[in-house]
Amino acid sequence: MRQALVYRGEDTKWVAECPSLPGCVSQGETREAAIGNIREAIRLYISTLEEDHLPVPPESSEAEIVNV
Repeated sequence: MRQALVYRGEDTKWVAECPSLPGCVSQGETREAAIGNIREAIRLYISTLEEDHLPVPPESSEAEIVNV
C-alpha cells in the first residue's frame, strides 16, 4: 500500500504524487482520473525497480491534514 497526495494543479487538472517513490507523479482531468493514473504509475514504478533488481523504497509517508 502506498500513500498518494492528490491536489488541484495550477492548470485546473488534478495532480497526484507518491512521496515515498521520488518522481512518481501523475495527473488527470478529474480527481478520480488522477487517482487511477497514480495507481498505474506506482505499479509501473515498482515493477521497473523489481525488473532492474533495485530495492523498492519502503512506504515512509504519514499524511496529516492541517487546517490553517
